[in-house]
Amino acid sequence: MPVKAKGLFLVVVDISAGVFLCLANDVLTSFVLLACRQSCKLFYSEDPVKILRARGQYLFDENGKRYLDCISNVHHVGHCHPSITKAAAAQMDLLNTNTRFLHDNVVLYADRLASTLPEKLCVFYFVNSGSEANDLALRLAQQYTQHRDVIVLDHAYHGHLMSLIDISPYKFRKLAGQKKWVHVAPLPDTYRGMYREDHPNPGQAYADKVKDLIDEVHGKGRKISAFFAESLPSVGGQIILPEGYSAKVAEYVRAAGGVFVADEVQTGFGRVGSHFWAFQLQGEGFCPDIVTMGKPMGNGHPLSCVATTAEIAGAFTANGVEYFNTFGGNPVSCAIGLAVLDVIEEEDLRGNATRVGAHLKDLLTKLQARHEIIGDVRGAGLFVGIELVSDREKRTPATKTAAWVVKRLKMDHQICVSTDGPWESVLKFKPPMCFSLEDAELVLLTPSPTASQRGIHGDVNIT
Repeated sequence: MPVKAKGLFLVVVDISAGVFLCLANDVLTSFVLLACRQSCKLFYSEDPVKILRARGQYLFDENGKRYLDCISNVHHVGHCHPSITKAAAAQMDLLNTNTRFLHDNVVLYADRLASTLPEKLCVFYFVNSGSEANDLALRLAQQYTQHRDVIVLDHAYHGHLMSLIDISPYKFRKLAGQKKWVHVAPLPDTYRGMYREDHPNPGQAYADKVKDLIDEVHGKGRKISAFFAESLPSVGGQIILPEGYSAKVAEYVRAAGGVFVADEVQTGFGRVGSHFWAFQLQGEGFCPDIVTMGKPMGNGHPLSCVATTAEIAGAFTANGVEYFNTFGGNPVSCAIGLAVLDVIEEEDLRGNATRVGAHLKDLLTKLQARHEIIGDVRGAGLFVGIELVSDREKRTPATKTAAWVVKRLKMDHQICVSTDGPWESVLKFKPPMCFSLEDAELVLLTPSPTASQRGIHGDVNIT
């Protein structure tokens, strides 16, 4: 219900991707109200949750009820981590200004980030969101190559700015459609894609589809500026790229005069466990030309970054138009970023992601052997997807069942999960990195008498 204050109506709607605010006068028409409501999406719409506080991997609602958070990859080292809040408060009490002035924090933070990346990625642009980072990466690629066209993966999502909606099939297919300068390559999904797990070399096969697309673009007299992709497609369904894919695509794209952009907004900062960046899963010898990062970077504080080479950065500044971001890389943001890196290291959160992620996948694989509805279990570290199917042989997406699972886990057990994928049939797990072995077992081993009513199982609540 709208809250009236000083002659205005304030409508606040929480959604999984953010918060919408709608302001209107007392004389607001019913038509405008309807338009406002229809522009918003309410997560858990049948029984919304009002969260008042959080700690670690747990959320607490207005009644004090505790929820296990399996999806907040933004709060990377845990909600309200004391080291993060302390660093933020200390720097805010000392100085927080815009980025016109010198400050040690920005240099220290850039040095720390550089130590996690290949040596050639040595220039850093600090911004405030994943969308800002990806928009800047697109500009860098197009300025450096002097080409416009971009290749993206099917069902990709890279942000909510118009430039990014244009390169996000997940979004543009619902809106104005595909622009002539955007070209969509097949999602390299070895479970339900054109080249599956039985293919002798799916990485090469999917990369060759990108090469075919490049040839098609050149045949139209156009030129490629970039291949732009998440290192692990998230909205696409928690996809693990096949071995060798990225390196081969980069070879083809660079030969065509373009650059390789790795979107690490959802996957970076040790989430995959074995490596700090998900693109490193493709081999230590592989290095993108541009890397974007965001969501987990500030543990909930708006902080993101674009890392690139000196050559690409030089071409960007050579156009005579400076890049300035008022809040990007301010002293408080960088203090928080440094604290996040400290916690990842001091609490061995990469090791935790490896151990807990492996245990979670092991439990899920055992469930898969018992229950036909689990078609595929995939993941790396604490980036895990469970594909639900109504027919395992045909791999028919079980969209309605996936939605039912999300609802029941929340209502019956106060466990928050969500879905992804083209058919919203993939249960996704991207919890805070402090997620424990006990948390994994709580999710998968809690008795669920209602589950058998769906013909799934009666002793485990994951489906």
